Amino acid sequence: MARETPIQVLLIEDEDYDVRRVRNTLKQFEDRIHIRDVVSSGRVALDLLRSQKDGFDVVIMDFQIAGGLMGENLIREIKNIEPSIQIIVVTKMTVNVTDFEFANSLLSAGAFWYCTKYPGDIEAYIYQPTDFVLSIFNAFQKRLLERQQQTSTRKLLRNVEDILSQKTIVGTSSATRALREQVQRCASSDAAVLISGYSGTGKEVVAYNIHYMSKRRFENFVPVNCGGLPQELIESELFGYEKGAFTGADAPKAGLFEVANGGTVFLDEIGELPLSAQVKLLRVLQDGEIEKIGRTDKIKVDVRIIAATNKALDAEVEAKHFREDLFYRLNVLPVYVPPLRERPDDIVDLFDHFLGTFSADMGQLKPDVDPEAVNILKAYSWPGNVRELKNVVQRLLLGGEEEINEWRLKEALGAKALMSIEGTGRILDFTRSDQIIPWKQMEHLLREKYFIFVREHSKSDAEAAKKLGLAPPNYHRMCKEMGLK
Repeated sequence: MARETPIQVLLIEDEDYDVRRVRNTLKQFEDRIHIRDVVSSGRVALDLLRSQKDGFDVVIMDFQIAGGLMGENLIREIKNIEPSIQIIVVTKMTVNVTDFEFANSLLSAGAFWYCTKYPGDIEAYIYQPTDFVLSIFNAFQKRLLERQQQTSTRKLLRNVEDILSQKTIVGTSSATRALREQVQRCASSDAAVLISGYSGTGKEVVAYNIHYMSKRRFENFVPVNCGGLPQELIESELFGYEKGAFTGADAPKAGLFEVANGGTVFLDEIGELPLSAQVKLLRVLQDGEIEKIGRTDKIKVDVRIIAATNKALDAEVEAKHFREDLFYRLNVLPVYVPPLRERPDDIVDLFDHFLGTFSADMGQLKPDVDPEAVNILKAYSWPGNVRELKNVVQRLLLGGEEEINEWRLKEALGAKALMSIEGTGRILDFTRSDQIIPWKQMEHLLREKYFIFVREHSKSDAEAAKKLGLAPPNYHRMCKEMGLK
C-alpha cells in the first residue's frame, strides 16, 4: 500500500532552541509530518508562501518573532495569501495563565489552534506534545475540507457566471443602463421585488439577474407561471400537501416554496393569482410561513419573492381583483422593464446578440445584415418586444443564408409586414408573385397577430382566452407555441 504524502509544514521560529524542540516533538511522525521549511521572519514567510502557497498545508509559528510582523497581523497576512492554510501558534505568553481574551484574538485572526511553548522544566519537547501533534493532523483535515469547499464554490460560481452570460440584459440605451443599475440595487437587498412591463420585454431575464447576483445565488431559483397553473391546483403546487389531505393524495408533496427554501421564488403573471392563494402568499411575505394543505401547523421557509406582471396592479387593486395589502408587500422594490419602442437604440444590439448566439447554437456562421434590413429593424414597432425579436432571428436562421436582406427580414416578420412599417411606408404587396408565402405560414402569422391584438385589448390572459373561446390551458399552450409566453 502506497504511503500518503506527508503533511507539509512551514515553521516560523527565530530561536534555534525552539526549532530543535519542535523537530524533536515531530521526529516520530516524520513519515507523516514533514517540516519543509524553517524561517525566522514573518516577511520572509509571506514571500515564501506567495511563491509556494500550494506547497504548504500547515504553518507553525511563534507568536513573538523578530522583524516587526508578528502575532495576529502575521496570521491575517497568511490567511490573505491562502485562506485554507491552517495556522498553529506556539507562545510563551500563556504560561500558567488562563487568558481567554488572548485565545479569542488568535482565533478571530484566523488561527486554528494555539499552545504554550514550555514551562521551565521541559527541554526536549514542546509542552503537551500529544495535543500538539494531534492538532497538526486535525489542522490538515480542516485544510482538505476547506480546499474541497473552495473547489465546490468555484464550480458553483462558474455555473452562476454561465447562467448570467445566457441571461444577459443586452442594450446600450440610457433606459437599459438604468435597468441594469436597478437590478444591482435589488440584488444587494433581500426585499420583495415587483417587475412590471409589457409581455415579451424580458421580465424573467431581469428576475434571473437579480437572483444570481444576490447572496442567494447558490440556492434554488424557482420560476412559477401563475397564469399557466389551473386554479384548482395553484395552492397545492405553491404550498404542497400532506398524504391523505384529499382524494388522490397518496403521498406528501413539497410545494414550490419548500423547494425554493433558502433561494428565490419567481411568480410570473402574479396578477392571475386567485384571491384565495393571495391570502396564503401574504402570510409567506409577512411571517415567512406556509400553510400546507392537510397540515394544521405552519412551516417556516426562508424565501425571497420576485413577482412580475404585465398588468397595472394598482388598477387591479381598485377593481378588487388583487389584494391591496399584498400589492404593497410585493411592491417594496419596483422595477419597470420598458418596451422596445421606448428604447429603439437597443434593437440592433439585441438583434446582433441573438444572431450570434443562435448561429453558434446551430453550428453555422453568423450571417451579414444588409443596411436596408437594419433600417426596417429600427423602423418596426416590435409589439411583441424582445420575445418577438428573438423569434424573428430564429426564423431568419432557418434558411441558412449568408446574408439577411430586406425581403428575408420582411418575410420573417410575416403577418406584421402586412401593416405599414413605421417610417418606411412599405407594405406587403399581394400583386407581386415574389412575395407569396405558403398558406400554413400565413395562417400561423395571422393567428399570432390576432392573439396579440386580443391580448392588448383584454384586462387579463383569462379574459383574452374567454374572448377567443379557448380554455385557459389551451390558450397558454397556443401562446407558448407562437412564442408569446
